[in-house]
Amino acid sequence: MTTPSLTAFARTRRGTGPGLLLAHGAGGGIEANYGPILDGLAARHTVVGVDYPGAGSTPKAQESLDLDVLADQLVAAADAEGLDTFSVSGYSLGGPVAIRLAARHPERVTALVLSATFSHADTRTTLATSHSHHLFETGQHTELARYLNLMTFSEPALNSFTPAQVHAAAEQLATALPSGTGDQLDLVRRIDVRDDLAGIAVPTLVIVTTADPLISPALQRDLAATIPSAEIAELSTGHLPFVEDPQQWSKLISDFLART
Repeated sequence: MTTPSLTAFARTRRGTGPGLLLAHGAGGGIEANYGPILDGLAARHTVVGVDYPGAGSTPKAQESLDLDVLADQLVAAADAEGLDTFSVSGYSLGGPVAIRLAARHPERVTALVLSATFSHADTRTTLATSHSHHLFETGQHTELARYLNLMTFSEPALNSFTPAQVHAAAEQLATALPSGTGDQLDLVRRIDVRDDLAGIAVPTLVIVTTADPLISPALQRDLAATIPSAEIAELSTGHLPFVEDPQQWSKLISDFLART
């Protein structure tokens, strides 16, 4: 399998203090998914993240993405920044990345925070992801952006916009979709880290986005139930906590890490 070299992955670093690695979602990036809360997290931590192939300024991969490679990329970034141990925050696709990282490098990980995420794609998530993948790969990016508006915002948030505002948001999103969106969506459909969950021994917080149309709260709770001693916190947003309630999302992450 051909993937960009370790040095090719764009890296973000902010702040000082205990290490905190960030794993972003499909079709996103460190800035896109964590940007609204980066300063808050960096106030207490040395925050490090990498953009997956085809996100940020990381070159697009030539072949299919591999979950182990993404996990190891984060560890390589930690090494480059001098972090021996670290917590890991994984959002959406970043959740399985964080879980696999903890399974492959258990001696390095001190805590996990998993938000709006899953251990495997159920039928509903697979169908939604497959449709999104088709729209992206066939160049129907505006249609994909419209579909994502429907599938990522909570009902109250979506209904707070006028149809004209939703249309404008879709037009803007269509031009901002990373080149690696299709590859990352394909990985979502293939992921299954259920065998890794029972071995997680570090403090873990699963933040369930309770109004999430894309990753059902039931799937998120199933993940938490399989991790020994995992805690659950609820956030009344859709799939985009960094848009709908970044302050509360940041608080949940920071408060948990402060306790652990």
